[in-house]
Amino acid sequence: MGVIGWIVMGFVAGVFARAVTNYDRRVPPTARLGCLGTIAIGVLGGLIGGALTDAATGDGIGDFGLRSIAVAFVGAVLLLMVVQAISSRR
Repeated sequence: MGVIGWIVMGFVAGVFARAVTNYDRRVPPTARLGCLGTIAIGVLGGLIGGALTDAATGDGIGDFGLRSIAVAFVGAVLLLMVVQAISSRR
């Protein structure tokens, strides 16, 4: 997958992950990320999810597709949960 594919996958996964982790609309989000932050969360989530999937099944992120976005989504959700847990302690 090329750089453009990683950016698109990261953006899509990051948007979905932010929507899932920010389920309580009465509480303001812990971090105002914006477009570049969303892409960064999604791409880092893709790396985390790919590493976890590769360790579990031996098959990480391959070509651009729904499976890759799902793996990146899971990694991004985990990353956002860790970020929210750390930022809520402050």
